[in-house]
Amino acid sequence: MEPSNALKRIKPSPTIAVSAKARALKAEGRDVIGLGAGEPDFDTPQNIKDAAIKAINEGKTKYTDPDGIPELKAAVCAKFKRENGLDYIPAQIHVSTGGKPVLYNALAASINEGDEVIIPAPYWVSYPDMVLLCNGTPVCVSTKEENGYRLTASELEAAITPKTKWVIINSPSNPTGAAYSKDDLRALADVLLNHPQVMIMTDDMYEHLMYDGFEFFTIAQVEPKLYDRTLTCNGVSKAYAMTGWRIGYAGGPQWLIKAMGNMASQTTSNPCSISQWAAVEALNGPQDFLEERKAVFKARRDLVVSMLNQATGLNCPTPEGAFYVYPSCAALMGKKTQSGKVLENDEDFVTALLEQEGVAVVHGSAFGLGPAFRISYATDTESLTKACERIQRFCASLT
Repeated sequence: MEPSNALKRIKPSPTIAVSAKARALKAEGRDVIGLGAGEPDFDTPQNIKDAAIKAINEGKTKYTDPDGIPELKAAVCAKFKRENGLDYIPAQIHVSTGGKPVLYNALAASINEGDEVIIPAPYWVSYPDMVLLCNGTPVCVSTKEENGYRLTASELEAAITPKTKWVIINSPSNPTGAAYSKDDLRALADVLLNHPQVMIMTDDMYEHLMYDGFEFFTIAQVEPKLYDRTLTCNGVSKAYAMTGWRIGYAGGPQWLIKAMGNMASQTTSNPCSISQWAAVEALNGPQDFLEERKAVFKARRDLVVSMLNQATGLNCPTPEGAFYVYPSCAALMGKKTQSGKVLENDEDFVTALLEQEGVAVVHGSAFGLGPAFRISYATDTESLTKACERIQRFCASLT
């Protein structure tokens, strides 16, 4: 007996694996600082928790529509109009059990065997495997550090073929934190206007985590002519510190939203009813805490970037958003650790770093572009400072 051919095409999530390994070492008594998880360390705001408790006490614990309650769809429509200038009706809204199923439902509902999906690299680890599960072909386009790890118009044009079904745009990005400006998106939109068969999936999960006055835009907002073939995806996980509540959502063309709903009806069925009512409050309730938390994340970003750039052999760009940095360790390839191990790739680097200094990060090749590694700075300043000191010490120890 063995797994299906579809499952053989994919691999377990490297980011989840790193977090699991860090937890296992901690259980053994090791002093480990885990910087692998993409999860805010803040608590869910009290008003959101109160809304969930109220829903429980009111007995809102039954099945709902497979793709979301009307109240949450209305809240999502209001959010898109208020924050992105996009007009959607409830029939154009899909709600699912987190951001990941939203993306997967869209791909599974639209991809036929051989269809290609353009994915800029570095990419969130799940994108290519989702495409493979759907019998599609991921076309990973390596971006350049000198371009801020952003896909350029010429790179997009070169990647499009008659088989291209989707292009995925993640801004701000996981893993780099790179964000696309209005002008960046305008240039990509001009290319896509010439290829009407290509649909656009925007993963805007980190929308509210932008720094230094960088203004967020999503592509259907920049070019309304792309509205009918754009799926604008988002969720409450990162901005509202609701990762465990598992609510993602999207707005898009009705035919696709209906197909995604059919997918949900035969797979997950509805998202948790209590989580949906909490998400209604998240989207409709006070938003002032977002700026307060963003200021904390920015201070952490500045600390980590500064300290990593003081480490021997590392080059860490300053990201525009999210809560990740993506330093290059290319200058350290070929170096030798204290135990005599030669670092041949970034996976060797992060393995040795964990073993020697007890710092858990994710190797860049897991995101499709190395040698580099990803750090999540969504943890307390003391831990970040200690981790960066250990990284500095590790890099200085290489010969």
